[in-house]
Amino acid sequence: MFSMENQDIEIMHSKTNMVSFGFSALSREFLLMAFNTFVFFYYEAELGLNVWYIMLALIFFAIYNAINDPLIGYLTNRPFKFTKRWGRRFPWMIIGGIPLGFSYFLIFSPPKVDPQSGPWVLFAWLLLATCLFDTCNTIFYVNFQAFFADKFRSVAERRTATGIQMILGILGVALGAMIPPLLINFGDLQSYIIQGLVVFLFGFITMILAIPGLREDRKVIDRYLATYDKEVKRESFVKSLKNAFKQKSFIAFIVLYTMYQTLVVSMTASLPYVVRFILKMEARATTLIMAALLIGSIASTPLWVKLAHKINDNRKVILISGLLMGAFTAPLIFVESYVLILIIMVFWGVSLGGFAAMILPVMGDIIDESVIRLEKREEGTLSGIEQFFGRLGIIIQALSFAIAHSLTGFMEGAETQSDLAIWGIHVHLALIPMIGILFGSFIFWKLYDLKPDKVSENQLRIKQLKL
Repeated sequence: MFSMENQDIEIMHSKTNMVSFGFSALSREFLLMAFNTFVFFYYEAELGLNVWYIMLALIFFAIYNAINDPLIGYLTNRPFKFTKRWGRRFPWMIIGGIPLGFSYFLIFSPPKVDPQSGPWVLFAWLLLATCLFDTCNTIFYVNFQAFFADKFRSVAERRTATGIQMILGILGVALGAMIPPLLINFGDLQSYIIQGLVVFLFGFITMILAIPGLREDRKVIDRYLATYDKEVKRESFVKSLKNAFKQKSFIAFIVLYTMYQTLVVSMTASLPYVVRFILKMEARATTLIMAALLIGSIASTPLWVKLAHKINDNRKVILISGLLMGAFTAPLIFVESYVLILIIMVFWGVSLGGFAAMILPVMGDIIDESVIRLEKREEGTLSGIEQFFGRLGIIIQALSFAIAHSLTGFMEGAETQSDLAIWGIHVHLALIPMIGILFGSFIFWKLYDLKPDKVSENQLRIKQLKL
């Protein structure tokens, strides 16, 4: 067997460059967290749009995603004249990343119509605005994730870059849930527009700061140009999809990743409901809850990275963190105390830090295995498929909200809710997400087979293939 020390290359990028790279994760996670936290609540509890219209919009959104995510991954894998000049991934990350914040602002600026007489107008606006947001996000992220595996080649460099990127990414997650509530007043629609503008500006500035880290260095571009002519003749999109689903490790990961996204999206989208209807507090109370999440996540991320280095098994670390996420979600099925929720969120943040820190290293291992299998790079297609399944978390969240609210009598636009409706909030806050993440962890444990020795062999083979 090959030792990890023998296959690792030296760290090729400065910490400053890694920090700049991480700012793009901060920007994206900030926008996604704000999106996941307030979009459903805004259209249902504030605008008063019937929950089934919202669910229908998000189902169509999922159908769009079924085409959008894998297809963009496939198309951006192709060589173009401008990517030959500026790099394979950098132009796409700019094209998707810069306007992402503006597309978020549009979601909270719908036409002023009565939700009872003009529900289809709000439905159409929600659908089109979210699809635009997702298109920008997909163009950015499938290339960001593919670029990570190409830019950072060794296990050691990937983990170091991930540690920096994850601290900034988790900071973005927390700020995305902490800043908007400070600007929002329940019942004041204008305050949602103001927060949308602030979120847009914050996302734009942080993405600009990320440009130095997202630029492809000469070595990466030269490596791309060396295979440029060969990549003009590419397999069909359908064949690329079939190749991806023949990889057992990839299937195991996307099941776990889908359940992870379901957990995160459901919990964050539930927080405004918890604060307003269970705790009966103002929107700014959400800020302290997310501060607790931030404390747990940032404090634990270096420890998770250190653990990953020590045991040298990405598979084991992400599995441990997934099981802990399920365990720390369970108490939220019953807890209705603000103080207890804050304490639970600290521990939940610890498990989130571990899982989030391992996503890119695990995906990097999967991409390496794909390169060995196909003897070419198809990371854009893999990343696109991963993003599609991750977006299914939004659909599961929307379905669970719609069903729970309908069965428990949740009243759109009302100031208070019944005890049964409160129980429905607990169901989509914790019960369904907990079951999902534990199921995903089980499937991952059974199917994922990229252990340290195999990872080492794959990376050595990639260097031999000069890919």
